[in-house]
Amino acid sequence: MPRAVAHCRTSQDVQSAIRAARDGDLPLSVRGGGHDWAGRALCDGMVIDLTAMNDVTLSPDNRSARISGGARASDVFAVTDPRGLAVVTGSCSSVGMTGLTLGGGYGSLIARFGLALDNLLAADVVLADGRVITASPSCEEELFWALRGGGGNFGVVTAMQHRAHHLPSVRSGMLLFPFAQARTVLGGCIEIMATAPEELTVQLGLVGGPDGVPLVMVVPTWCGVREQGEARLAPFLGLGTLVTNTLTATAYGASLAIFDPFLVTGQRVLMETCWLPTLDSRGIDVFIRAMAIAPSPGCAIVTHEFRGAASRVPAAATAFRLRRDHVLVEILASFTDRSEPGHERWNRRWVQAARRAFDGFALPGGYPNFLASCAVERAAKSYGNNADRLIKAKRKYDPDNVFNSTIPLPAGQRVLAGE
Repeated sequence: MPRAVAHCRTSQDVQSAIRAARDGDLPLSVRGGGHDWAGRALCDGMVIDLTAMNDVTLSPDNRSARISGGARASDVFAVTDPRGLAVVTGSCSSVGMTGLTLGGGYGSLIARFGLALDNLLAADVVLADGRVITASPSCEEELFWALRGGGGNFGVVTAMQHRAHHLPSVRSGMLLFPFAQARTVLGGCIEIMATAPEELTVQLGLVGGPDGVPLVMVVPTWCGVREQGEARLAPFLGLGTLVTNTLTATAYGASLAIFDPFLVTGQRVLMETCWLPTLDSRGIDVFIRAMAIAPSPGCAIVTHEFRGAASRVPAAATAFRLRRDHVLVEILASFTDRSEPGHERWNRRWVQAARRAFDGFALPGGYPNFLASCAVERAAKSYGNNADRLIKAKRKYDPDNVFNSTIPLPAGQRVLAGE
C-alpha cells in the first residue's frame, strides 16, 4: 500500500510531490488514468495521482488536441466525437491516454493512422530534478524519441499534444458466434483480412460466455467512407451462426464503449502476452485448446492488429521497435478477490500455460505495456537495437532512477542505478 498519495492538479504540484518523495527517500510511481491491468501504478512509497488533471482542449484549427496527464480516452471522446474528430486511442474508453501512448497504443485505427504514440506531437514533462520541459521533434528530441515507447521511465508527463483526424463516424460493433464454430469463423476472418484495405481492422477473440461456454468474438471496424461501411462488413455476418450482432454506424469514441461492460472495477486481472508474425491455423489451434480448458468465465484470448501506417514507421524512429506486420495476443483472466481459495492460482497457471503454447512460433519479446515489471529480458528483446539508445536517454534524463515505470527497461534497474 502507498505511504502517501499526492493528488496533483498542476505541474507545480507534481514538482512538490517529486521533491517530497526524494527528500523522504520514498519509491515513486505515477497514476494517470488508473486503467492498468495489474494496478502497477501503485507503489509502497509516494504515488503521484494525476486523475484530477483530465482536461482536453482542441486547437483552433481542430488539427490537434491537448490532453492532460490524467485524462482517459472517454475524456477525449467527449470533446472529439461531437466535432466529427478522432484521436488515436486503444480499444476501450476507460484507458488512460498517457500510459497508453507512452507504451504504444494498439487500436482500431492503427492501420490507417498508426499507433497512439505515432500521433504524439509534443509532451510536457516534469523531470526528476524538478525542471518542466516540452519534448517535441524540435525540442529535447532525444526525450521525445524515448517517450514514444519507453513508458514513464523519464519523468511525469503532465500534458500531451496529439494529432486529431477528421472522422465523422465509423461502422463497428461486436459479433458473437458459438465456440463450436471457432475454427471456421476465425479462419474466415483471416481470409477476409488478407485483402482488406487499411480502413478496415478486426479484433478477434475467444471469450467466456454467460453460461460458462466460450464464445467467438469478432469486432470489425470500418473507418473509411461511411457509405461503404455496410458492404465492407457484410462478409463477417456470414461466417457462422450469429449469437449477437451490434454492428452500427456511430462516432469513433462511442464505438469503443462496447467493451465497457467487461471492465469491472474491483476485479483482479492476470495477463500474459505475446506477438505472432501472423494469425494462422497454428494460432487458432492454440486459441481453441486454451479456451476449452479455461478455469473461469473471466478468461479470454483476444488479438490486436498491427499493419498499414504503423508498419511503415522506421524501426529506429521511436523507442517502440517492432515495425513489421504482426498480431498482438492478449491472454486475460479476471476474477474477484472473493473467489474460492485456489482460484487465483488456477487462473495464473492458465494464462502462463496459454502463453507458453505460442512459444514455438511467437516473435521475441512482447508488447511493453502488457509485460510484467520483472520481465526485463523480454523487454530487452522487445526493444531490440533500440535498447542501448533507450538506456542512454534514461541516464541523461533520470540518472538517479527516480522513475520506475510500469514498463520494464531493457537493461534492468541494477544497471540504471549504477550497481
